[in-house]
Amino acid sequence: MTALFVVIFMEQWKKGKQYQSALIGVVLPAAVIGLLVVYSLKDISFVSGSHGLPEMLAVGFVVLLHAWRGSMLLSIGGGTLLYMGLVQLVF
Repeated sequence: MTALFVVIFMEQWKKGKQYQSALIGVVLPAAVIGLLVVYSLKDISFVSGSHGLPEMLAVGFVVLLHAWRGSMLLSIGGGTLLYMGLVQLVF
């Protein structure tokens, strides 16, 4: 899947002079995920409450799920469901 993306990206890069759309397609997903991680973890308090345990478990689950399946949507959805389950039912 990644190789196919690289081939499509390179073909679009070679064909035209409009490189902005190809560059946005490569940079934007990583920027959105980085922004999501920073926003999600900015208010964690390690000295009170659950000490950030649900957040760290959810982040670890997202990393493992993404390494296993490679699907960004599945990883984000699975991590969200795990985090909400932990916060509502366990902590």
